[in-house]
Amino acid sequence: MQMLGEFKLPHFFNYPPYFTLQPVRDTREKQIQLWKELILDYCRTQKVFVIGLDEDFQLFSNPAIERSLSHESREAFLSALVLEGRAEWLDKGHRKCLILWHRIQDWADLILRFVKENGLEDSVMTVEEIRSGVESRGTELHGVDRTILMRALKLLEHKGKLAIFKGTSADDEGVKFSI
Repeated sequence: MQMLGEFKLPHFFNYPPYFTLQPVRDTREKQIQLWKELILDYCRTQKVFVIGLDEDFQLFSNPAIERSLSHESREAFLSALVLEGRAEWLDKGHRKCLILWHRIQDWADLILRFVKENGLEDSVMTVEEIRSGVESRGTELHGVDRTILMRALKLLEHKGKLAIFKGTSADDEGVKFSI
């Protein structure tokens, strides 16, 4: 079994045709599904939130079989994730893609669980404390992309679960939980 660091790669990763967009529709659909699952799994375990289409991303090449995904293949696989709400293009040129291994609602649920498990129901925290504070260590929230976190917090604010307040800088934006 091939590894990428500590990440175990699936068997298809060693099959050269999976690095070329397949012309037969059924085969291509299976190929796209396998790549979508691999991208989400890899990004979740490695805490990768943004993939640059034009940047080297080690998942998109396999030196052992001397294969790399073309730009067209990368865009096809990421676009498939976008279509099912598991990613979003960060720019109009489709050069950077935000990966949502959890949908925004799922991130919001993780925040609520984090607040309840840590007894923070009526407390105030900075956004940075949620992302990198002592309480979040060992949770999926630790190191979460700021864009994803803010979208989940705004969803919870809309539902009346918290209030976001601005500080003098982005580093001291606060959250008052009212769960």
